[in-house]
Amino acid sequence: MLEVRGLSIRFGGVQALDGVSLAVAAGGITALIGPNGAGKSTLFSVVSGFLAPDAGTVHFLGEDVTGVAPHRLCRMGIARTFQIVQPFAAQTVRENIAVGAHLARPSRREALAHAERVAERVGLAQLDKLAANLTVAARKRLELARALATGPKLLLLDEVLAGLNPNEVAAVLPVVRAIRDSGVTVFMIEHVMQAVMNLADTVFVLNEGRLIAGGPPAQIASDARVIEAYLGHGAAERLRRAAEAAHA
Repeated sequence: MLEVRGLSIRFGGVQALDGVSLAVAAGGITALIGPNGAGKSTLFSVVSGFLAPDAGTVHFLGEDVTGVAPHRLCRMGIARTFQIVQPFAAQTVRENIAVGAHLARPSRREALAHAERVAERVGLAQLDKLAANLTVAARKRLELARALATGPKLLLLDEVLAGLNPNEVAAVLPVVRAIRDSGVTVFMIEHVMQAVMNLADTVFVLNEGRLIAGGPPAQIASDARVIEAYLGHGAAERLRRAAEAAHA
């Protein structure tokens, strides 16, 4: 469904992405992980049209969409959430979701009705509550609902679980699975490894703007390059020795 080829982008002296190539298969959940500053959100911003790459291409459903504006990509079926949630604070939950619904439903009545259905899908109650008065967990669900209301084929989730406690994380996992089961392909950035291992079919790992690994979650969890990217040089060997000592 989605393929990026040789994506590179530089901000001043920082090479945020360096020749990144990967593919997201339709109908599944793909995760993108890596340390802070690895380039994950930058990759999402290029895919969703908020940034133009210095080199490389983005293909969606077989079409080259490199540099296409975000609103056009949204109409084509790419929607995203943002790591820092910024709802329309003075509007209600229902009205916030209806903003996304208006993409395909010009009628206010239809958009509001669709907003209610989407809210139910993500487990949001109190539709008449102002967004400014929501908890962090409810704001995360609202961000998810606003993107989902556009009717995406591909949904980019940028740390939708960040800031949630373990119980709140556990409550969101079946919501993401249900979105996948409804026919929406999910591509997610996530730091909560429990969620990645439970949700993802495929995991890609970025470090310092480069793709260093890709494959099933179990394979990625034991990859020495991934362990070192997260825990530092020599970590993989230290873990191996500790495991051998524990079983000696």
